[in-house]
Amino acid sequence: MSTLFNMSHNATLLLWTLVTIVFLIVLISKYKWNPFVTLLISALLLGLLAGMKPLDVVNSITSGLGGTLGTIAIVIGLGTMLGKMMAESGGAEQIATTLVDRFGEKRVHWAMMIVGFIVGIPVFFEVGVILLIPIVFTVARKTKMSLLQIGIPILAGLSTVHGLVPPHPAPMIAIDAYGANLGRTILYSLVIGIIVAIIAGPLFGKFIGKRIVLEPPAELAEQFAVKGNRRLPGFGITLFTILLPVILMLIGSIADIIDPQATSGFTLFCEFIGHEIMALLIAVVFSFFSLGFSRGFTKHDISKFTSECLAPIATIVLIIGAGGAFKQVLINSGVGTAIAEIATGAHVNVILFAWFVAALIRVATGSATVAMTTAAGIVAPVLALTPGANVELVVLATGAGSIVLSHVNDAGFWMVKEFFNMTVPQTLKSWTVMETILSVVGLALILLASVF
Repeated sequence: MSTLFNMSHNATLLLWTLVTIVFLIVLISKYKWNPFVTLLISALLLGLLAGMKPLDVVNSITSGLGGTLGTIAIVIGLGTMLGKMMAESGGAEQIATTLVDRFGEKRVHWAMMIVGFIVGIPVFFEVGVILLIPIVFTVARKTKMSLLQIGIPILAGLSTVHGLVPPHPAPMIAIDAYGANLGRTILYSLVIGIIVAIIAGPLFGKFIGKRIVLEPPAELAEQFAVKGNRRLPGFGITLFTILLPVILMLIGSIADIIDPQATSGFTLFCEFIGHEIMALLIAVVFSFFSLGFSRGFTKHDISKFTSECLAPIATIVLIIGAGGAFKQVLINSGVGTAIAEIATGAHVNVILFAWFVAALIRVATGSATVAMTTAAGIVAPVLALTPGANVELVVLATGAGSIVLSHVNDAGFWMVKEFFNMTVPQTLKSWTVMETILSVVGLALILLASVF
């Protein structure tokens, strides 16, 4: 009798969750409501429909928002500053120029993928696109190659890092929610990410570049051409500055593997500098010297750069926080447990489940970040009831699901369309297909890795 009641109770909770997610999607995609406001209203609605006390719902929202932003807000702020220093100093330009020279014009599209991958580590996808578009135009003009053959590999590199590789906020949210190991996640994400980026980037880029021939928008091409002959920072120091946070995080993780009990002071020190916040903070301060003062910028310049780059990310931070609030209501109202019981009863593969949930929310809302935060709340309880699951691979599956099928409800879609001077059908055939290849090939590789 109690099992029957439990099943009907779980089914009811599931129904209310579905109603709330549909409500969320319709408000964001059809009525163009602000995602931050919509997520908060949806969290409130779900809590009340699930039978929580009104004040308990409010408390869940505040604790979820605060808990999610605790680390993520700092990661986003510091990552954006690092990206800004790279842009202003000409570091991104230096990396691209060096790789083009080393790889030669014939293999330049491979160099572009590496540029996207490296530059994408400290910056947001949108910021990365803005940083690298001048390079795409310059290289396409220099090599007389198709704009998409140069551009798709860069976009693939950026997008892969955005969805899969810590310290990006999306994977960090899932790492936090699932209790995954940061070092192992970085290791798996780099191996899987590079393979995925190669297939969706240089290989697909070459294929689609021959079929869609584009001219860059005249005003933009003109604006980026007049750069002046500024002296760029050295390749080595630029690369080291960008990769510093990842190097420090890996040092922390290796120390943790060698000495899991943290018996020595050296291990404690390595774990301290390898914490994502410390690693990014050290890298940002280092960039003030390596890409700032050494390039002739004054303290006022650096202060101005680091202040002005924070305004555009306010919306992103709030949306992530509201996603965390929604996630907390899912957990506190018992919906998470209900989904977990139904999924484990149906013996769903948790990696497929994580990918599918993130993919559904991504297609519906158009936001990888909203997909990641909401999916993390739905998947975490299922994961808790799945003994022996590889938690790090579930993080990557959620990330892969969150970048699938970017279409007209995604800001990135319109950004790529405008920068590359494409029509909507052309953007669907190139950008949307590329994102879907990244996601599906990523899932296949994650499933393959889970076997071994």
